Amino acid sequence: MSDRETGTVKWFNDAKGFGFISRENGPDVFVHFRAIVGTGFRSLQEGQKVTFKVVQGQKGLQAEEVQLA
Repeated sequence: MSDRETGTVKWFNDAKGFGFISRENGPDVFVHFRAIVGTGFRSLQEGQKVTFKVVQGQKGLQAEEVQLA
């Protein structure tokens, strides 16, 4: 599960620092602001295309190394 995937940001809550990404193949995955590659304030906008890796987290699948596509 370490290959990069492409998806679309389903929603992201700046105040809480997390959201979900709709994958092209598979169920939606959780994304936390710490998983977004960048410096400063890290956020995502609904509808943005992103690439990411899917990993098994404590509560299920989650996105890591999230970058704008």
